[in-house]
Amino acid sequence: MHHHCIHIDASYGEGGGQILRTSLSLAAITGNPISIYNIRARREKPGLAAQHLTAVRAAAAICHAQVQGDALGSMTLEFIPSDAAKAGNYTFDVGEAREGGSAGAISLVLQTILLPLALATGNSQVILRGGTHVPFSPPMTYIEQVYLPILRRMGIQVQVELGAWGWYPRGGGIAKLMVSGGRKPSGIKLVQRGAWHQVSGLAVVTELPSHIPQRMAIRAENILQEAGLKATVQPLRYKGIAPGAGLFLTAEYENTLAGFSALGRVGLPAEKVAQIACNELLKFHQTGAAVDEHLADQLLLPAALATEESKYQVAKVSMHLITNAWVIEKFGLARVIVDEVEKMVTVQPLYD
Repeated sequence: MHHHCIHIDASYGEGGGQILRTSLSLAAITGNPISIYNIRARREKPGLAAQHLTAVRAAAAICHAQVQGDALGSMTLEFIPSDAAKAGNYTFDVGEAREGGSAGAISLVLQTILLPLALATGNSQVILRGGTHVPFSPPMTYIEQVYLPILRRMGIQVQVELGAWGWYPRGGGIAKLMVSGGRKPSGIKLVQRGAWHQVSGLAVVTELPSHIPQRMAIRAENILQEAGLKATVQPLRYKGIAPGAGLFLTAEYENTLAGFSALGRVGLPAEKVAQIACNELLKFHQTGAAVDEHLADQLLLPAALATEESKYQVAKVSMHLITNAWVIEKFGLARVIVDEVEKMVTVQPLYD
């Protein structure tokens, strides 16, 4: 493979880990070597944290990349794929990236390797260990109930099973990802969300008393009912290695799905957790948009790899979205047009 090296200044835009993950995915897919500098420059603790390091190692494993700079805190990375991404059985544990373990988000590792494996020939099974529901990253419930169902609509055959819940700061969660490879995604049109259907939710705790999920569920149902939205929230208690709590809501419309969540913490009443998640949902509902803020930037990559144009209307043009579009265009795979007035995103794959 002879490809030119793509140099990426990771302090661009929102300057977080998204730039690294998208770059790794695209390097594994295209075979382009990448050189990334200023990694997570705009974060409080810049450089590679445990989940980023795991994402680097996972991407390297699937395309046999040579890597320099894969260490905790590293702000530069050289990543040279030696092969196209290969389907197979893999296990990646975020806890191994740091002495004493880590609750780094496995959803971020999943998003790094998912599309390379979906395009690779053959089936893959990936065991991921670490944080499943942690702050500042998509909870695995969101991946399971919003992100993957939308990807399946684009023709990507993928399933995930949650084996154990892992909260911050202990982690210890497990998920199994199953990908049937060899399929290029089709484009997606999410311009109108269509009629309102329902909210389905999970109020979950591990190693905590059962009144807590019940209180979260009742409060959430009441708030949404008052706003005229039918909601069913299931209170659940699971086994886990440590206490944790969270509320996860999926809003279902005729043409689309959107997800909202809030995590419990010591000193935050169950009712307040419910309030936070419901407020996010109601705010989105009022925008009339088809795609929530988080899905908006997560859809860019599959859309860029698709066989035809995608177009979708977003609740908010976030800095994440603008940044991710910039990275994708660096690889010359697609044009991303963001109309900030209409909040419309158009992704035009460039067939080479």
